[in-house]
Amino acid sequence: MVVDELARRFGATSWKTKDSAKQFFDSSRRVVLVEPTSFMNLSGTPVRLISSWYRTPPEDVLVVVDDMDLPFGSLRMRPFGGHGGHNGLRSIIATIGERFPRLRFGVGRPQFDTIDHVLSPFSAEESRSLDAVVEAAAEGSQLWLESGLERAMQFVNNWKL
Repeated sequence: MVVDELARRFGATSWKTKDSAKQFFDSSRRVVLVEPTSFMNLSGTPVRLISSWYRTPPEDVLVVVDDMDLPFGSLRMRPFGGHGGHNGLRSIIATIGERFPRLRFGVGRPQFDTIDHVLSPFSAEESRSLDAVVEAAAEGSQLWLESGLERAMQFVNNWKL
């Protein structure tokens, strides 16, 4: 949803599907928006292939990921780190290393089945706040592109729902 919001902001109209991902290249901003179409735990392969094609070092790859360890509506941005048990991050780290920035989007921890939790629609209460959280995450991502990591981290890590 965050990448879709960035695509809307950037006027993305012509996506291509290649390397197990939907991709939009914005030449004026020198940015590629990527949505892997593979299973989440195989996200590293498209990230590696696409970043290699565009000769993008890991520190210039921002990964936006859902995070059950953060309450719904929380956002956190870090310059690098471990996978924290997230299989998508684990896959990306296995292919490009851990020195890439990431924006974690809190979805909260379920009481029972984690797979159903991340694949289910948001609750009615969460849905009322979802647009604001997506907007803030997209704003943080755009700040990262335009003003750098420090400025983006200040915004994201101080943002409150």
